[in-house]
Amino acid sequence: MNNNKELKLAVLIDADNISYTHTKAMLDEIAKLGIPTIKRIYGDWTKPAVNGWKAQLLEHAITPVQQYSYTYGKNATDSAMIIDAMDILHAEKVEGFCIVSSDSDFTRLATRLRESGMLVIGIGEKKTPSPFIVACDKFIYIEIISRQDMKDKETEVKIPGQKASKSKPVSKEVDAINDKFIKLLKSTIDDLADDEGWAFLAEVGGLLLKKRPDFDPRNYGFTKLTPLIKSLGKYFVIDEREVEKKHIKHIYVKNK
Repeated sequence: MNNNKELKLAVLIDADNISYTHTKAMLDEIAKLGIPTIKRIYGDWTKPAVNGWKAQLLEHAITPVQQYSYTYGKNATDSAMIIDAMDILHAEKVEGFCIVSSDSDFTRLATRLRESGMLVIGIGEKKTPSPFIVACDKFIYIEIISRQDMKDKETEVKIPGQKASKSKPVSKEVDAINDKFIKLLKSTIDDLADDEGWAFLAEVGGLLLKKRPDFDPRNYGFTKLTPLIKSLGKYFVIDEREVEKKHIKHIYVKNK
């Protein structure tokens, strides 16, 4: 995964397939990965189903693209997004794409963009079909972004005299850490381990993402990989090694 925060990204949003509710949180997440130089959203704006998005467009400088539904039951929005994505690709103005949708119809597009050397980030719901997820370099679940957004709102500093916000409680649902996941962690550490069995944790995280584009410690209730691994002391050993800069430590892990 490219860690360059100056990476120029094209953000293409399927308004028919994604809720507008957490637009800001979603764009904040994208900003961690690069600069969204192009932000477009596709839908039939004559339909009431996408009315919720309209208030978000000016606030977040997202360009709406009108796409009429010419035939009942056919998703014309997909075609418009795919055509625009290829135009943007050939214009060579970005280094990556963020496709916001839970629709498996974008699987071939993600594959084609990666074949052209583009970084492809997918954002969608957990119901997103596996083919689209694995076609991306990284896939982020809307539910994870939403849960973090709600948590941040609940921990905001309260102004004296101001009424407390009536935000909904944060969902406690996280993915279970099962034997299959432990086996994935162990095999990934073995893949990178030196002769003594130690693997650099940052490299472990990178390889996990290549094996499973939807891997994210937040899926399991942890903000980072380090506390996730530390919580599994039954299976792993952690070694924090100091480097020349005293405020920085390199973290290594090995299987027990």
